[in-house]
Amino acid sequence: MKVLIVSNNYYLRGNGVCTAVQALRSRLLEKGIDVRILACENSEAGGAQPDYPLKHFKFPVFELIIKANGYRYPQVDKTVIRKAVEWADVIHLMEGFPLQSTAARIASKLGKPCVGTYHIFTDNITANLEIGYDTFVNRLINKWWSSSVYNHCTSVQCPTTKVKEHLEKNGYTSQLRVITNGIELSAPVKSDFDPHTRPIRILCTGRLSNEKSQITLLEAMRHSRYASEIEIHFAGNGPKVKKIKNAARKLYNNGILTHQTLFGFYSANELRQMAADSYLYIHCAIVEVEGLSCLEAIQQGTVPIIAESDLSATSQFALDKRSLFKARDPKDLAQKIDWWIEHPEERAAMGRQYSESVKKYDAADSTAKIIEMYEEAIG
Repeated sequence: MKVLIVSNNYYLRGNGVCTAVQALRSRLLEKGIDVRILACENSEAGGAQPDYPLKHFKFPVFELIIKANGYRYPQVDKTVIRKAVEWADVIHLMEGFPLQSTAARIASKLGKPCVGTYHIFTDNITANLEIGYDTFVNRLINKWWSSSVYNHCTSVQCPTTKVKEHLEKNGYTSQLRVITNGIELSAPVKSDFDPHTRPIRILCTGRLSNEKSQITLLEAMRHSRYASEIEIHFAGNGPKVKKIKNAARKLYNNGILTHQTLFGFYSANELRQMAADSYLYIHCAIVEVEGLSCLEAIQQGTVPIIAESDLSATSQFALDKRSLFKARDPKDLAQKIDWWIEHPEERAAMGRQYSESVKKYDAADSTAKIIEMYEEAIG
């Protein structure tokens, strides 16, 4: 079986879609499936390139915002796209942009089947363009995505039930299958974690951006009784890094935080160790299709506190209400943080339960279901 994965980007660091596509490709290759990538060229000098690289297209007006968000749009080169589609038995569309639309049209003309994965909400885009959430623009984008890309697919992978419901509401007519992107299951890494140790380490991972709302965690420190004992570690980068660093610096200079807030970009192994060594994992995102970074932290036995939002599916990982807070509500978040700090034995017990809970999100099972999608599409 020959699978062509069509993704705007493949080699970007800190990009959730790239991470998911790289992981899927690796697992498919392990199953003996021939996989090629059609994506924007790698900008790193001397770096590896997709099998079918496309030149970078720079958007007038919006290019600075797009670049700040660590994203690149490919030129729609029909010659390259047709060559890639001709090679494949099935085409896997990872997004709803012009590249995927063109690939879907060419595939239809050549009689090649397409399947899709819905990786991002339209609100991820509008939030970073400073337009907002659930607007008229979002509805227009959804209409285009469905009619031009996803409704050309025999089936569409929805990482969560929330995504499936969202697509049904917005007129997506392909067969919608709830299949988690999943994570590689493994035993928690070794750690000297002690819930009584100070400072109290809190980990927050992900791209530093509007829709991830990490600023809520810092604002919560103004309401926490234990702020002076807390050390926050932000693992990631993004367009709002300067804003978040400035907010953290003010809290430190004003004496609210007595430990410097730490920032960095880390490997997967380093993140697993950081999660294992942390008291709590905080997930503030307002918009999230799934939130695998949260699952990765939970696997290490770290108790999460997750934002409840109509546009985020990550709250499904919470085992009870003590691990949930109202999105963009720093007071509610502070109350949950304080409760867990005041109950270290419960924190330790729940950490073990959380580590067990990830087993139903096994990437191996997800890969088998995606291969079934391919086989059914090919017929």
